[in-house]
Amino acid sequence: MNHWDKLYALSLEIENELKDVFASIDETAFYNQKKVLDAFREEQLSDADFMPGSGYGYDDRGRDKLERIYARVFGCEAALVRHQIVSGTHALTIGLFGLLRPGDTMLVVSGKPYDTLSDVIGLTNNEKNMGSLNNFGVNYQQIDLLPDGSFDYPAIEKALLDKPKMVYLQRSRGYADRPTLTPEGIGELAHYVKSRIRTYVVVDNCYGEFCRNAEPTHYGADLIIGSLIKNPGGGMAESGGYLAGTKEAIDLCSYRMSCPGLGNEVGAGLGQTKSMIKGLFFSPHVTAQALKTAVFAAAIFEKAGFDVSPKPFDTRNDIIQSIRFDKPEALIAFCRGIQSASPVDSHVVPEPWDMPGYNDPVIMAAGAFTQGSSIELSADGPIRPPYIAFLQGGLTYESGKLAILSTCNLMKEV
Repeated sequence: MNHWDKLYALSLEIENELKDVFASIDETAFYNQKKVLDAFREEQLSDADFMPGSGYGYDDRGRDKLERIYARVFGCEAALVRHQIVSGTHALTIGLFGLLRPGDTMLVVSGKPYDTLSDVIGLTNNEKNMGSLNNFGVNYQQIDLLPDGSFDYPAIEKALLDKPKMVYLQRSRGYADRPTLTPEGIGELAHYVKSRIRTYVVVDNCYGEFCRNAEPTHYGADLIIGSLIKNPGGGMAESGGYLAGTKEAIDLCSYRMSCPGLGNEVGAGLGQTKSMIKGLFFSPHVTAQALKTAVFAAAIFEKAGFDVSPKPFDTRNDIIQSIRFDKPEALIAFCRGIQSASPVDSHVVPEPWDMPGYNDPVIMAAGAFTQGSSIELSADGPIRPPYIAFLQGGLTYESGKLAILSTCNLMKEV
């Protein structure tokens, strides 16, 4: 029996061990699919809503209906869902600048945010007059999570005495080696904060949508923000981002997205609305495929002796799977293996490079139909100790499984 045949036999054993985990993921997908379908029916989505708006986009009914559907699905008052939002970082920037004013304080209670926000906030040493929050006189305060990944409530209690305008959380781990925050845990934090001061609770929700039955807005967050080429785009959206939350927060963000006075009244669909609507419809199922791929990867690499997080039987709050390699060569080999098993650009060999917005060289594997789409199978990681690969996505479990097995076969580690 050759190495591939051994790996395939092992995969069948692993899938048998994981059958209850997979069944739970399917149950969550079913619940969320019903929620999405109910929202489509309640808003009476019709073929006429797919007509492309143009110009200013006044009265673009498909765009407006999609935003009402998002608000229903995420259990909140309003939403902005636009293909003109170029990335998750762009969506987050709209949210931060929409709500914060000079002299306000942004209190981050989940540790340092994802690398690409450093320039937005103004945390980098090489910052010039780039228009960061710091340039505009917004104060920044950070509280790290405790070693077990929980909130440092005594430190938060003290920081709230300064009445920060925003309490900000990052649901996913980003490039940090820590657990993903749960919607329930975020809700507890939101209740704790709002019982003491009036503030906005804002959540970077990237990678977390539809992994559980509810989102942070169901538990009291004022604003959640994400990218459409992650979970909620379902592999169908070509670009875009969303913000969802209270009407007050969305109104303020809309003035930053376009301009004061116009807000969400402008921004034509330009033929992109149908793919965004269809992507949301597919999203619960596609997210489940990505979760199964992550669980399978955790199981097979744990059997190979690597430290993985989350563990195969852990409850999942996002689609990210981290695998700790402890040496750069193994991290690079892993990403190259994922790239070689991709449907697009499988012949390309990823190399670490200095990407805009990142503090360390980063290697990225992403043979995706949509450039940068991390709901499609991708793997990346900064070239810094402990050399962790962050795996996410998988439009189908079958393709994700094949990619993992192919990578293991190339690495000869299993």
